[in-house]
Amino acid sequence: MTKRQPAFDVPLPTWDPTQTRILESAEALIASRGVHGVTIAELARRARVSRPTIYRHWSDADDVVRAALLRRVASILDQFPEPATTRAEIIEDVLRFSTLFRGDPVYRHLLTDEPEAFTRYTLERVGSSQRAILAWIAVSISAAQDDGSVRRDDPQAMAVMLLLIAQSALLSHGTVSELIDELSFERELRTAIDGLLRP
Repeated sequence: MTKRQPAFDVPLPTWDPTQTRILESAEALIASRGVHGVTIAELARRARVSRPTIYRHWSDADDVVRAALLRRVASILDQFPEPATTRAEIIEDVLRFSTLFRGDPVYRHLLTDEPEAFTRYTLERVGSSQRAILAWIAVSISAAQDDGSVRRDDPQAMAVMLLLIAQSALLSHGTVSELIDELSFERELRTAIDGLLRP
């Protein structure tokens, strides 16, 4: 059966060795100093490239940060080579993605120490990282609709709502950790996702 292609289908970029070295330096800076520690001068020093080399690929430090965050998301999505095809698989994949996301050193720093930066880079506008995640979710929703385990509605709209639920849970996780234990948190997130998708 032919799968419907989601509107969010955004091909992930590839990075050449020089770009990769620069982005790895940006990731290390974000994880240790936060996004404010990412400057063109420091990136050039750490990556052992000239400033003009960086500017050939990105307009400013903020642009490098966004590319680094996309690269981290891409590395997580790489761990899901096949799309989920049932509601149960989608739930498991989203929960696993959430665990990997929270464990990623770059995103863990943002969630723990710079929630305002996390909000700015991931919630204030839909960027490349969010579109990559939305495409991944929408493909699975479409497949699970064909399976009959997910309600038939617009996969893109459902993907957006699922992303909002998961992002809100991730952002709030630390602040509610004294109110809800890890097992209960996972159970309730699982229930919320299941309720969204169930026919």
